[in-house]
Amino acid sequence: MSPDKLVYQANQIAKFFHSKPHEEGVAGVAEHINKFWEPRMRRQFFEMIEAGGAGFDRLVVEAAAAVRQPPPAEKVPG
Repeated sequence: MSPDKLVYQANQIAKFFHSKPHEEGVAGVAEHINKFWEPRMRRQFFEMIEAGGAGFDRLVVEAAAAVRQPPPAEKVPG
């Protein structure tokens, strides 16, 4: 997935949760990502967060601590 699309999707989730109290919003963003994002998306998400999280809404950045780390990508012999 393109980095811009991943940021857009994460920020759309955060946009919904801005109507909630702050802590509930952070938890809601993390819960949504944990439930609906496949491991490949979460790996890319963490790479982007570790690189500084440019473009992500503040709720997304705060929620990262509660997002489950995906298993490492499997290496394809070749």
